[in-house]
Amino acid sequence: MDEKKREMSGRIAEIEALMQKPDFWSDKERAQGLIKELNELKARAAGEGKYDKGSAVLTIFSGAGGDDAEDFSAMLYRMYERYAESRGWPFSVLHRNENDHGGYRNVTFEIGGKGAYGTLKNESGVHRLVRISPFNAKKLRHTSFSLVEVIPKFPKTERLEIQEDEVTIEFAKSSGPGGQNANKRETAVRAVHNPTKLTATVESERSQERNKERALEILAGKLYKLREEEREAKEKGMYISKTTEIEWGNQIRSYVLHPYKMVKDHRTGIEMRDTEKVLERGEIEEFLEAEKSF
Repeated sequence: MDEKKREMSGRIAEIEALMQKPDFWSDKERAQGLIKELNELKARAAGEGKYDKGSAVLTIFSGAGGDDAEDFSAMLYRMYERYAESRGWPFSVLHRNENDHGGYRNVTFEIGGKGAYGTLKNESGVHRLVRISPFNAKKLRHTSFSLVEVIPKFPKTERLEIQEDEVTIEFAKSSGPGGQNANKRETAVRAVHNPTKLTATVESERSQERNKERALEILAGKLYKLREEEREAKEKGMYISKTTEIEWGNQIRSYVLHPYKMVKDHRTGIEMRDTEKVLERGEIEEFLEAEKSF
């Protein structure tokens, strides 16, 4: 057992001993705080993150590849939508920046259901597609990249505190396909965390205020994810970049449709030959199960 685990086990034992004392509930606020800490420590000891049992918010960003990359982002979007449907999990779009071909420059959506974040969190990373481009008259093979970002949905009462002067709020008209405005009211909200340059855009709600609330909620999730990655990297003596280049060499999974068909996860080594099963039907359980030990 390493030093970190020893400290965690010691603190769990300490809190459990305090709970046995007759005056434990004499200070209700302190008692509730200790119980909350205990649950978090037990979850970490069991290999869970604090928010693994809650909902997940996913954003897909198109990288190198133009129309092909934006089409690939739409393919990934459908893959996760089908997966959510197979689990009976609620699925809702928060923001979409769509091109004229039905592809996405970026799209943000929420997947509800118990354990959604814990199940999907390791999908974060660069995904790569190799195929004959449907947008190229010469029918040449093309490689596209998209970045998938997965963050937890925070309960309002547990949201990370973000200083007001650290955030810039921008308002815009909700966008439709091809970047056209879906309505004349500026209901879409983009929140920017100035110190880290993290952003969140929401346009799904009817009111500007509600979109702002959801954007700040997502921003808090992104900050949490960043801090967790930094903490884990520090524990392992590693350096983590605050940005991931959406390009060759960074991919976590490849979807090859030509000259052969295969989906391969580069972290776990898991391969699947039935690409339609993965991309069209969202049957990604084998990858998700293998990722748990990654």
